Amino acid sequence: MKDDFYTYQAQTTPHPLAMEVSHAKGSYIYDTQGGKHLDFVAGVSACSLGHCHPRIVNAVKAQMEQYQHVMVYGEYVQAPAVQLTKLLAQHLPKPLETTYLVNSGAEAIDGAMKLARRVTGRSEIRYAHNAYHGNTFGALSVMGFEERKTPFGPLVPDCLPIQFNCETCLDEITEKTAAVILETIQGGAGFILPENNYLTKVKKRCEEVGALLILDEIQPGFGRTGTLFGFEQFDVIPDILVMGKGMGGGLPIGAFTASRIHMELLSNNPKLGHITTFGGNAVIASAALATLQEITEGDIMAQVKHKEKLIRAKLQHPLISEIRGSGLMLAALVGTSELASEVILKCKDRNLILFWLLFEPRAIRITPPLTISDDEIEEGCAIITDVLDAIQKK
Repeated sequence: MKDDFYTYQAQTTPHPLAMEVSHAKGSYIYDTQGGKHLDFVAGVSACSLGHCHPRIVNAVKAQMEQYQHVMVYGEYVQAPAVQLTKLLAQHLPKPLETTYLVNSGAEAIDGAMKLARRVTGRSEIRYAHNAYHGNTFGALSVMGFEERKTPFGPLVPDCLPIQFNCETCLDEITEKTAAVILETIQGGAGFILPENNYLTKVKKRCEEVGALLILDEIQPGFGRTGTLFGFEQFDVIPDILVMGKGMGGGLPIGAFTASRIHMELLSNNPKLGHITTFGGNAVIASAALATLQEITEGDIMAQVKHKEKLIRAKLQHPLISEIRGSGLMLAALVGTSELASEVILKCKDRNLILFWLLFEPRAIRITPPLTISDDEIEEGCAIITDVLDAIQKK
């Protein structure tokens, strides 16, 4: 199987981890050799409720027995998609009330950019240095990392960078700007939080010049920081909200939400302003609905801050300079990229799954399922500190 993996499946790096997966349950992934791996990554924040959560599995099974794909997006009334978008609206502040369901976070970014240009009649999109919003051409055009963009240029025009957390840079947002797109918490850059009411000040500047604020909640969203969306903690409401990853509980989905008045612009002049065949797929929407219900009905979000404190307390080590992020969206920073890779790979050998961040090579990603137990947190943190101790003694 591994030989076929390398031969027939396109690769994203020269050296994939290449674990042969047998099955997964809760906070663990099992390999075909009988190994049991504690998952501190959760599919890069996608498996909000862990692996094979019974509520999601049951929802998918039930929907599969009724119907799967029946028509392109937006033509037929399909209960799972309607119930999902209605429940989202009930948990979002006004005017965020109408949701367009798509297949991934990156597609949702593209849709949000199109909507902003349609609403404002402008073309300029401002994005942050070290931003990461996905890899479709639209999302790539607002990536703040030129080394990764240049080989694929020219990209979408009129996309210009600003500095995240820089108040003096806000004057660069002008009457030419259609939208400012920001990650509520910068992910690939190293889980950087906004400071000094930065997002509030960006929104104020956008209002002054008639631009829209797009917030990318693809990683912080769906309870990962202790609230349903990260922006709830920063006294700001975006004009367009983008989501993905943890939304589907491990299944592929994305969405963007705006006011009904704004979203209606994608349905006329021209019609089909955004169109997607499988967006709102009934099976996927069933999984997302079950995920959202489970997250909002119980105490999962209330436990997130406690679990963050536990991780921070258990990862006190001289080789860790700081732990960035919020909730269960954390990055442990060490001195060098080589040390970060050594820790990640040695923990892999100890059956603990960790991962890297895109643009911060010194970071060790810690984004476990929101359902992870205290005992599992302590187990994983003990492996990390044991590995760090061994490295320190060399």
